[in-house]
Amino acid sequence: MKLSSLVFSAGIFASSVSAFSPAAFQNAALQNARTLTTALNQYGGGGGGGLVDIYNEYAERDVYSMDEWASQYGAQKAEGVELFSEDGSDYQLVAQQGVGAGQTVLYVPSDIVLSANGVVEEFGDSLYQAEMAMVQIDQGTQQRLPLFRLMVKILAEYEKGQESPFYPWLNSLPRQFFNGVSMTDACFACLPPYAGWLASNERINYGHFAYALRAGYVPLSPQTLNDETVVKWAYNVALTRFHEIWEPSRNKLIAPMVDMLNHGAEANCEISVDQMGNFNVAALWDIQPGSPLTISLGDPTNPTPIFATYGFLPNDCTTIFCKAMHLDPQIKELGYDFKDLLFQTESGEIAPQVWDIFLYKILQDNDPGAAEQFFVACKTNDEGTKQQYLGQYQEYTLGAMKEHVYGILQDVEQLTAAAQSYDLQTHPRVPVIVAHNSLVQQTFTMTAALLEQMG
Repeated sequence: MKLSSLVFSAGIFASSVSAFSPAAFQNAALQNARTLTTALNQYGGGGGGGLVDIYNEYAERDVYSMDEWASQYGAQKAEGVELFSEDGSDYQLVAQQGVGAGQTVLYVPSDIVLSANGVVEEFGDSLYQAEMAMVQIDQGTQQRLPLFRLMVKILAEYEKGQESPFYPWLNSLPRQFFNGVSMTDACFACLPPYAGWLASNERINYGHFAYALRAGYVPLSPQTLNDETVVKWAYNVALTRFHEIWEPSRNKLIAPMVDMLNHGAEANCEISVDQMGNFNVAALWDIQPGSPLTISLGDPTNPTPIFATYGFLPNDCTTIFCKAMHLDPQIKELGYDFKDLLFQTESGEIAPQVWDIFLYKILQDNDPGAAEQFFVACKTNDEGTKQQYLGQYQEYTLGAMKEHVYGILQDVEQLTAAAQSYDLQTHPRVPVIVAHNSLVQQTFTMTAALLEQMG
């Protein structure tokens, strides 16, 4: 998944919603329903065939056959919306013609949508037994059961090979991922603490999923279940391509073609799902010709979770987390979140809440009474009292901040040097690790300069 600046020949800008609307889509889908059996026979159930080649990480992604397959099932794109790739590896949807605010750009019927709730109906008690085995070893996995169900469905369709009606979609998917779950242990060791913590959590969750799959309940072949490459690939497909809904009940869904939308810090599209499970993607505002169609895959103020989960670094992020993982107790006590504790990537400027957590720690260690008063001031937004303490203890807070910033800079320099010493053939995820570490290094260098100006 990659963000690009694309230029196409100018088209006529659409200033109003066309007849290409959700209602028109649904009517067309009903008309196409009679052709679904024909499409199924064409793309699946053809008497056997090979599996998707996921062992070759550089295997060609057949996205255009997937496009044709989705159209056969009733998926429709607005005029001028096309799949595009700069390198034949990363694909995205692009509007070659202008799109008006509110206009539908993509419709995908429920017939080809993978539904976590639908997997429950399909696999029944065998799935339930596998899930209970997983929850017994970690209660926290209860919240991630919908993701597990999608993973099971992907594996079930994968092992059917070309007999699966979803084969064209599976064959269009990336084989190579760059997120934390996919990294070698050596690459994992080159991540700064915050990125490493996020990636580690995902790795642990993957381990629980793999355990549940192999517990003997899910009706999948031993060959599939014991193939680490296949199982990890299915996990990454589910993890990086789902869309979550909460009404009428919580569900995770994967809609082929919708999953070709890339991330944007200022997304220009939004996804809606109707009660029948049909997907509609509409423009949030006027979209200029040549623009990628984008959605949000995470908090744009904190790119590291996107990096750890999806394996890419947004090139339009303006802030990063201050990396003060050692102050997690203070962060929680003051009611802050990582998204509040930011450094500006273009200037190194420090968010006020960062000063708060460093000072709070100093006061807790040296003057519990003052710490309690500062805590109350933070909770009640008493800026006068907060500024009084910040001024009184500026020397100590500044010293603690410098120690932290220079410590991170030293660590990142060493981690980056280690990553750059690896062979890219063995560790192909090194470039994205170096890009992440370089962003941290550049930002913290500017922050260090600001701190030096303060004294």
